[in-house]
Amino acid sequence: MNQNKPLTFISTKVIAIGLFCLLISFVTSARSNPIILVMGDSLSAEYGITRGSGWVRLLEGQLQKQGSQWAVFNASISGETSSGGLTRLPSLLEQKKPGIVLLELGANDALRGLSIDETEKNLRKMIQLSKKSGAKVLLFGIQIPPNYGQEYTKKFKDLYPKLAAQEGIELVPFFMAEVASNPALFQADNIHPNEKAQAVLFKNVWGAMAPYQSLLNKQK
Repeated sequence: MNQNKPLTFISTKVIAIGLFCLLISFVTSARSNPIILVMGDSLSAEYGITRGSGWVRLLEGQLQKQGSQWAVFNASISGETSSGGLTRLPSLLEQKKPGIVLLELGANDALRGLSIDETEKNLRKMIQLSKKSGAKVLLFGIQIPPNYGQEYTKKFKDLYPKLAAQEGIELVPFFMAEVASNPALFQADNIHPNEKAQAVLFKNVWGAMAPYQSLLNKQK
């Protein structure tokens, strides 16, 4: 009478293990949605413009338009420095597990008088942490006005291509290309791009993301 009990027990155990494995697979799949993490300052945080009109949102729209599985998480904060970004990055890498990190920081370092060496150290550490986590990195080239002094301005401009070359990552040569020289694309403060400028900023970023197109179009 009891000879079937072991078989029933084993069958139930097998089913339970199967269901557990299926659950783990589902959770893992849910957590593996490809994420693009944007680490930026006011230029990426929609400062002074209508919510949802910034270049990051345009990037989201482009990805949806082409049927990409990738989502965008915008961790940009107005006023952010490379130091602040470096402090926040480890937890964001752990929580979001991004496949691509877009790094747009440094302008506020200059505004606050941070040394170029310190900016370089912070950005390099962020790049290395992102790469170590398995993410690809796109660094945004930032330039500052000449009133900071010719030597400082040049060193700051050269910092970004130098980092990109040394760390083997992709680069947006100049994030504000075609915007910086056009007063009509700035808000009243003459510092922050307006809504009209966002399409141009997006174009600059999207063009630099060309090496990632096969990855962005890859289906699960």
